[in-house]
Amino acid sequence: MRSRADAEVDGVRVHAFEVPTDGPGGGEEDGTLRWDSTTLVLVEARAGGRTGLGYTYGDVSVAAFVESALAPAVRGADALAPPAAWERMSAAIRNAGRPGAGAMAVSAVDVALWDLKAKLLGLPLFRVLPAFHDRVPVYGSGGFTNYPLDRLAAQLAGWVEQGIPRVKLKVSRRPDEDPRRLTAVRDAIGDRAELFADANGALTRKDALYWARRFAEEWDVRWFEEPVSSDDLAGLRLVREEGPGRLEVAAGEYGFVLRDFADLLDGPAVDCLQADVTRCGGITGLLQVAGLSAARQTDLSAHCAPAVSAHAFCAVDRLRHLEYFHDHVRVEHVVFDGTLTPADGALVPDPGRPGLGLEVRWSDAEPYRTHGSR
Repeated sequence: MRSRADAEVDGVRVHAFEVPTDGPGGGEEDGTLRWDSTTLVLVEARAGGRTGLGYTYGDVSVAAFVESALAPAVRGADALAPPAAWERMSAAIRNAGRPGAGAMAVSAVDVALWDLKAKLLGLPLFRVLPAFHDRVPVYGSGGFTNYPLDRLAAQLAGWVEQGIPRVKLKVSRRPDEDPRRLTAVRDAIGDRAELFADANGALTRKDALYWARRFAEEWDVRWFEEPVSSDDLAGLRLVREEGPGRLEVAAGEYGFVLRDFADLLDGPAVDCLQADVTRCGGITGLLQVAGLSAARQTDLSAHCAPAVSAHAFCAVDRLRHLEYFHDHVRVEHVVFDGTLTPADGALVPDPGRPGLGLEVRWSDAEPYRTHGSR
């Protein structure tokens, strides 16, 4: 049995790596945003001679937030009690701001502390958590609005060929182009694969309702993510209640604090709730969201960050699936050894590797560094 002193957090280091996208002309687009790179903010937490890893996706400023506000708060904390450290962090950033960058910073440190705890115990992380599952079903996600039709169809069909039975494309940036995009995808993936669409909040309420009906009737789309802004709870509720019965409305990836998720479930405004473990307060925050979704009899879907979500969402009772997002898969393969590959449409955590099972590929990641040092 380790002593309490052995398990005290004695150091936190922070890094950031910005990896360019591989989209046409170096950019990628969805319904409301264009970007040319993805930044991973990586946290190392040390205790008892072991190092835990955690991360989030956000601006490099999140790294500075961790260093200035959170690292001092968790030094000396019991590494075997991440929720207690989570409370210390939440108190430390009360005046700095909990939602947004604050929640993302807390998430990265919290994941690192859970990974550290699992390593101190010599167990894979999903075994340390109150796991309901030992695998997480996935859906392939990418299909950016600036992809040419051949790349769009090939990407989604490629996931289906790998045994992933559900795939998603971005829509609604140029709605008049979506019919031929959806037709190309449906022809490529066949009739048996489930087809999802994500507008990233690009539509008005009436346009969202119009497209919801067309998506379902013409291309058998079963999942419509953020048809309107996730801030428009009444709009989400309208599409959910007035749209086709087999088309589910989803939102929640921009939830930062528990109230955000409670608001989406009030009414409810969604058929399936989403949460991002790297935004919602880490694993400690996710466990709270999972309890809320179970109480409301609503499934919970994981937004991106597959290397950590594959473990974390094993602890979600009402688990639906995980977004196997093209950008995050690429970045995590650059930065980490030990990432998982879907098998039979799911990610299966390795029971033989402690913690998240990840090791940093420092030499490969170094060319992309924008913050910190080894």
